Order: sequence, then structure tokens, then C-alpha cells
Amino acid sequence: MITTHVLDLVHGRPAAGVAVVLEHAAGDGWVAVADAVTDDDGRARELGAPPGPGRCRLRFDTAGYLGPDAFFPAVTLEFAVADPAGHLHVPLLLSAYGYSTYRGS
Repeated sequence: MITTHVLDLVHGRPAAGVAVVLEHAAGDGWVAVADAVTDDDGRARELGAPPGPGRCRLRFDTAGYLGPDAFFPAVTLEFAVADPAGHLHVPLLLSAYGYSTYRGS
């Protein structure tokens, strides 16, 4: 299971309404596995599990949240999945001119 949480560091609140796509590496490209929109608490809990071990990525439509003039209109976080049956939580801490992430619990 993969989940995420987007926090708006500028306003000090969860970032609701951010579109997120979970993708899994397949050959030379990527295959969309699931998509969601963050809830009022900034969480996407329904992304499911990748089809197997390997590389995954989360693509966040940050322009949809920050507006059309966003410096980072999209954020893509790529990570390795060793156990697709396990739980991975990958939060995004977002501001107007930067972002950070970490492996959560």
C-alpha cells in the first residue's frame, strides 16, 4: 500500500485538492497504477499497491493547487519498492519555491 500526505508549509495546513498519480516502471516507460486527489487533511489514502517490486513514482499536480504561475507546476518523486505488500508513506512538504519529502510511517 502506498499513501501520501501533502502539507502546505506556507500556510501551515494540509494541501487539499492536489491530484496525485502513482506510476510503476515498466520497460523503458511508466504505467499509471492509480490516481487520487488529496482530501481535506491533505491525504491520498486510496493509491493501492504497485504490481510488483521495482521503481515507482508519485506525480503531484502542484500547479492545480498553487495556481498557474507556480514555480514548480509538478513534482515527481521516484522511489524503490522492495515489498509491494508492505506499506510506504511518501509525504510531500510544499511551499511556493521549494519542496521536500521523506519516507514516512
